[in-house]
Amino acid sequence: MTLSLRQFVAPALFVAALLPLAATAQADHHDGEKPHHDRERMEERMEEHRQDVYERAALSDDKQQALNEAHDTFRNEMKNVRDAHQARMAEILTEDEQEALRDAMHEAREEYREEYREAQGKRHHGEEKTSQ
Repeated sequence: MTLSLRQFVAPALFVAALLPLAATAQADHHDGEKPHHDRERMEERMEEHRQDVYERAALSDDKQQALNEAHDTFRNEMKNVRDAHQARMAEILTEDEQEALRDAMHEAREEYREEYREAQGKRHHGEEKTSQ
């Protein structure tokens, strides 16, 4: 079965359209813990968003089903890649090193977010400096 470029790219574009929603839900979990009910709610919101997009695009039921199947395939493949990566990291790092790396990543992420918020605040208040 040969896929056209459009058939190949459409699922990726759709996933890209959903990334902001996923990123927003991800940002709510600063401590690395993801309660099961929050994950379920995030998935429900993503499904609602996906259905809204389908309706706006006036996609047929067949197209919606095909896109949902492509999304599920993509999601499963990404989970497999993530699991393989985590297993490889566990082979390389001790438990203490893994924890230190998680802590360092969390700290760096928080610093980045704070810098981003400050830059956004300056931009909104007209304080952004122009380069000379």
